[in-house]
Amino acid sequence: MNVTTKHLIIYGYVQGVGYRAWVIEGARRLGLTGWVRNRAEGTVEAVFVGKRAAVLRMVEACRQGPDRARVTGVDSIDWIGDVPTDFRQLPTD
Repeated sequence: MNVTTKHLIIYGYVQGVGYRAWVIEGARRLGLTGWVRNRAEGTVEAVFVGKRAAVLRMVEACRQGPDRARVTGVDSIDWIGDVPTDFRQLPTD
């Protein structure tokens, strides 16, 4: 299996608009593992692990976000941490 890992920081109007729930739904639908959480400074952070095409599709979707979000930027790097076994929401960091 061609596995890819990505770590994202999403900027803009992304908290209080259902962004995390939208990420969870999309990631699970694509068969990804990982996590999502709000950051204290107002960004959303996410890690996606799975088949390359599915991860890249989710990364591109995060550049738009759900209807009420206004994404102004996304930083994306390879994830080098532990590989999660499911997809979940973590507490705000």
